[in-house]
Amino acid sequence: MTDAREQLINYIKSEAVFHGDFTLTSGKKATYYIDLRRVSLDHRVAPLIGQVMLPLIDSVDGVVAVGGLTMGADPIASAILHQGAARDGKQYDAFVVRKEPKDHGRGRQVEGPDLDGKRVIVVEDTSTTGGSPLKAIEALEKVGAIIAGVAVVVDRNTEARARIEVAGYPYFYAIGLDDLGLDQQ
Repeated sequence: MTDAREQLINYIKSEAVFHGDFTLTSGKKATYYIDLRRVSLDHRVAPLIGQVMLPLIDSVDGVVAVGGLTMGADPIASAILHQGAARDGKQYDAFVVRKEPKDHGRGRQVEGPDLDGKRVIVVEDTSTTGGSPLKAIEALEKVGAIIAGVAVVVDRNTEARARIEVAGYPYFYAIGLDDLGLDQQ
């Protein structure tokens, strides 16, 4: 386990895992909630997220950009962009997918560089149902992006992976529930 990965796991455990009674996006009940925005927007943790996610992205050939559905994906994509730029080797652009196209200006749903014909990875902080990455993929395919996979920081070990893989996209994750000392719910 890398030092950055160990540090990231420790930050998530101490600052982003909440215990209690929660209702997840899927409607299912859970006794814990993983709120990665608590750490993905933290100056100490964002660089760690980029460092941990870069090897997942680097393992996929030809990827030029990362991003996903706003809001969970935004800090993850930014962390990858900045950590990639700070080191030698591959560098990635970032993009943002709105939930709906803008009703003004250019009316875009996907913001950032031109992605037509480009290989991209859809990122997410954590995915319970797979709905957010799949919604982002739908918008990205409309602008001609080639989806090389979906990469999440924390995999909740729910139906998200299966839904994404059944839809035809590779699924990658950096940290599992076991790493956080949590049980599947």
